[in-house]
Order: sequence, then C-alpha cells, then structure tokens
Amino acid sequence: MALVPCQVLRAAILLSYCSILCNYKAIDMPAHQTYGGSWKFLTFIDLGRPGEEPAGHGGSGAGWSERRKTRTKPRGCCVSAAVGKVIQAVFFGICVLTDLSSLLTKGNDSQEQERQLKKLISLRDWMMAVLAFPVGVFVVTMFWSIYIYDRELVYPKLLDNFIPAWLNHGMHTTVLPFVLIEMRTTHHQYPSRSCGLAAVCTFAVGYILWVCWIHHVTGVWVYPLLEHLSPGVKIIFFAAVTVIINIFYLVGEVLNNYIWDTPKCIEEGKEKPKLD
Repeated sequence: MALVPCQVLRAAILLSYCSILCNYKAIDMPAHQTYGGSWKFLTFIDLGRPGEEPAGHGGSGAGWSERRKTRTKPRGCCVSAAVGKVIQAVFFGICVLTDLSSLLTKGNDSQEQERQLKKLISLRDWMMAVLAFPVGVFVVTMFWSIYIYDRELVYPKLLDNFIPAWLNHGMHTTVLPFVLIEMRTTHHQYPSRSCGLAAVCTFAVGYILWVCWIHHVTGVWVYPLLEHLSPGVKIIFFAAVTVIINIFYLVGEVLNNYIWDTPKCIEEGKEKPKLD
C-alpha cells in the first residue's frame, strides 16, 4: 500500500514537468531561434534580438565573418532550466517506468525480467545521484541567489511579458521540493564516491565545453557575466561552478544516507516479506 502514493506522486511530477517543458517551448522568444536553441541554457536565457546571431548551425566564408563583426550583442539574460528541466523529466520518467515494471513483474519468477528491473533501478539511482539532485539544486540555488542580489542580472522585468509567474516558479522553484520528496520517499543507492564525483565532473566539463563552443560559433557568451571576465578569471569561474556542483553531489549523498540509515533499511527489508 505504501508504494501506491509514491507511484502516483512520481507520475504527477512527470506530467507537471512535461507541461512546463511544453509551455516553455511554446513561448516565442528570440533566443530560441539562435544557434543551439534552448539547449544552450542550463540556467540562463539570452534575450538577443532574432537578427543578432545566425539561426543556423554554423557558417563559414566572408559573409559569415561580416555577420559576426556587425552583429550587436544581446541585451540581457534570465534564468531558465532548459537542460536541467529535461534532466528532471527524464529522471522521473525512468522512475515511473521502474514503478510500472515493478508492478508488472511482481509475483513473476522470470530471472530475465528481474535482471532488467534491477538495471532500471540502478539507472534511476545513478541519475538521482549524479544529475537530478546536484544539477537541480544548483539551478535553484544559482537562480534565486542572483535574483535576490539583482534580478536584472538573471531575470529582467522584460521577461515578465514572455514568461508567466507560474512558469517561472515551475522552472526554477519546484525542482528542489520535487527532488527532496523523491529522496525522502525512495531509497537510492549511490555509486562509489570516486565514480559519482567523476560522473558529475564529466557532466560539468561537458556543459562548459558546450558553452565555449557556442561562443566560438556565435561570438556571444550564453552567460553575459562571462563577457566581463578575463580568460584567467573565466577559468577560475568554470572551476568554481564545477566544485559547487560536486559539493551538491556530496550533500545529496550525505542527506540520502541520513534519511535512509542502515538500521532503518534493514528493518524495512525484514518487513517486506511479511507484507507480501
């Protein structure tokens, strides 16, 4: 009986993420027409005009060089969780799939189905540890910290004309309570610390390289703050971001171990046969 509320809750969270993503993609914003589309945003949306950077996937030759020289720079930015929200949606999709598979294989003695279910559970736990929790907490923390300091740096008032308040909170607020609810209701097996930190670093470095590639192609930094930093300071900034995400990974690991301590898990394991 205890599993049913968790299954319904996960399905509801997944549907809410799908709704948020659909509404976000339906917004007619200039930045969505540029190179990389919304996939260049982890925490920011560029508010450049449609003609400020090419809408294609790259370019070459004199025409391309001239466009890069004459293009004006974007005028502002705001926080978005485009990549982060997709990560959350995929994670909760795997959670729902795991729940369905568990219900369908319950009472089935097929070893192959049991093996496939264990793979799904391992994937679910890995995504929670490496992506869903650290990236989700990073997006929420980064957005609201900068918003409180100066909203014009992260979410200009101009954005209120494009994005309704409920959608803003859907992208930048609900991530944290949803991921905490998931951690509280389900025990997740974290990978070894070295493997987990290596995976988090790989994601962080991969995204940083993507941001640098966007700048290489368009001449514009996704995060306007980077326009004002020297190359050496940019390296320090990227290193600091990587360290922060790694810290959030460790926080998630500690929190998971605190909520699901060993005696509690052993006690629940003993009760399961009785319920069956």
